[in-house]
Amino acid sequence: MNLRQIEVFRVVMTNGTTARAAEILHVSQPAVSKMIQELERSLGFDLFRRIKGRLHPTPEGQLFFREVEQAFIGLSHLRGAAARIRDYGSGELRIACLSALSTNVLPRALRAFMDRNPNVAVTFQARMSSNVRDLVASGQFDLGIVADEIDRTGVEVSEFARFPVAAAVPTGHPLEALDVIRPLNLVGYPFIALAREDTTRRDAEHVFNEAGAAIRTVIETPHSTTICAMVAAGIGVGLVDPLTAEPYEGRGLTLRPFEPALYFRTLLIKPPNRLPSRILAEFLDDLRAAI
Repeated sequence: MNLRQIEVFRVVMTNGTTARAAEILHVSQPAVSKMIQELERSLGFDLFRRIKGRLHPTPEGQLFFREVEQAFIGLSHLRGAAARIRDYGSGELRIACLSALSTNVLPRALRAFMDRNPNVAVTFQARMSSNVRDLVASGQFDLGIVADEIDRTGVEVSEFARFPVAAAVPTGHPLEALDVIRPLNLVGYPFIALAREDTTRRDAEHVFNEAGAAIRTVIETPHSTTICAMVAAGIGVGLVDPLTAEPYEGRGLTLRPFEPALYFRTLLIKPPNRLPSRILAEFLDDLRAAI
């Protein structure tokens, strides 16, 4: 039994005669009859009774036809899947990102991508960088955007972007009057800091120590968005990524340049030994354009 024989049987069943089946399949009528006979021999039962020169399906032939139809439905699904893979790669994009870029860069990139690819299913999660790294390393996600302090083992890493640090102060705060904020300007004010493992936090502590600025940290958080919310609530001041602060500016928060210059450095990570799909490569272009 082979697929060609099955196909011939199906066409005969749906059209009633070997002559019509031969026309549709562009073969001779004897060729159709021969393939039906070969199929019957391989199955071990008759598919048709030949009565007065016409084919009449046997009960076994009817049962077998139902199974054949189910198989061809499966083949149709395979053709559809192949078309989706051809047009959209995997047809799915799974992205995990540190929260600092989840409210600005990622929405802009996803909007551009989804406008062109409305049939691609997107899964997006904002997590801590260490969690993003684990999701990508395990192959559950196709792409991660993380801070540069992550463990780089088990993932493919490339530089993404770096963003200058800005000082965030509550609206009406005395520091709002300054054009540039420096470490000594922060002394005496409640300070909301990033988590201790954050490389930008460590860079900031270095410049504070160099300047002899004793900073009074009242809250630590791994998320720049949390710092922005705390600053906007008037709890203290902090150092943030300006992109993260966009939704808060003019709503209780003011940004000022910070010197000496510090940067938030970000990485793109992918599962190891996996070639990027077409849709992932396309999304990466949108991601870089959204910075």
